[in-house]
Amino acid sequence: MTTSTSMRAIQKSNCYHREGHNAPCAYGDTKHMLLFGAVQVVMSQIPDFHNMEWLSVIAAIMSFAYSFIGFGLGFAKVIENGRIKGSIAGVPTANLADKLWLAFQALGDIAFAYPYSIILLEIQDTLKSPPPENKTMKMASMISIFITTFFYLCCGCFGYAAFGNDTPGNLLTGFGFYEPYWLIDFANACIVLHLVGGYQIYSQPVFAFVERWFTRKYPSSGFVNNFYTFKLPLLPPLRVNILRLCFRTAYVVSTTAVAIIFPYFNQVLGVLGALNFWPLAIYFPVEMYFVQKKIGAWTRKWIVLRTFSFICLLVTIIGLIGSIEGLISAKLG
Repeated sequence: MTTSTSMRAIQKSNCYHREGHNAPCAYGDTKHMLLFGAVQVVMSQIPDFHNMEWLSVIAAIMSFAYSFIGFGLGFAKVIENGRIKGSIAGVPTANLADKLWLAFQALGDIAFAYPYSIILLEIQDTLKSPPPENKTMKMASMISIFITTFFYLCCGCFGYAAFGNDTPGNLLTGFGFYEPYWLIDFANACIVLHLVGGYQIYSQPVFAFVERWFTRKYPSSGFVNNFYTFKLPLLPPLRVNILRLCFRTAYVVSTTAVAIIFPYFNQVLGVLGALNFWPLAIYFPVEMYFVQKKIGAWTRKWIVLRTFSFICLLVTIIGLIGSIEGLISAKLG
C-alpha cells in the first residue's frame, strides 16, 4: 500500500511539474499494488534471512536517504514560512469524540513505529560470535532505537511546524512539497526500493515459522520436503520447493488483496501497529525475561514490569479501537 502510494506520488509530482499545482493529476493505486505484488512473488522465493544480506543493505541505505530528504524539506519549509505553524492542541475537530478517535488512532500509528521486535531474534540468529550475539544485538538495538527516534522526531516535528493542521499523513506523498520535484521523486523511489526489501524482512519470519511447522508435521511428504533444481540461461541453478512456492505466493496474493480493499495508509498502519505492539514488543519479551531471570511473583521488579505490560495493553486496545473506527469511517466515507 505504501509502495503504491509512493509510485503514484512520482507520477503526480511529474504531472504537477508539467501542468501546474492545480492540475487534477489523478492516478489510481491498484495497478501499482499489483506490480508490487508481482515483484514480491518472485522476491519471496529467497530461501531465508541468510540469503538477504544484500537486500537489507539496500533497504537501509534507501531508508536513510528518504529520511534525510523528508527532514530537510520540512526544515526548509519552516525557514521559508518564517514561522512555526500548528498548535499544542493539534488538529481541531467538531466534537470531543472525534478528537478522541484521532488521538487513539495516533497511538496505533506510534505503536507501529517500532515493529522490529518481530524480527529481532531472527536477525540475532544470523550473527557470528564472539562477541556474544545477545551483547551485539543489545548494542545494535540501542543504536537503532536512538537513530530511529531521532528521525521520527525530526520529520514529525518539522513536518507539523511546516504545515500545521494541514500536515499530510505522509510528508513525501501528501504534496505539502511540490518542488524540487526531482528530489521528491528520488525520495519516493527510495521508499519503493526500501519497501521491496522491507516486505521480505518482515515476511521471512512468517515463512520460516509456517514451513518449519509443516516440516515437523509431515516429515515424509515430498510436497513439503523435496527440492527441484532448474537451470535457467545466464542464472545460477534455481532450487524450488513446492510448499514454499505455493504458500509464499498465496501469502503475497492475500496481502496484496487486503491492501487493494483497504488502501488507507494511516488507518491500516494504526491497526497493524496496535495488533503487533503489545503481544510481540511487550508481553512475550517480559514473560521471557521473567523465566530467564527467575523473577519471583510480587517482587518489586515483577510488579513494575507487570504494571508496565498492563499499561501498554491498554494503549494497544485504545489504539486498535481508534484505528478500526478510522478504517471503517474511511471505507464508508
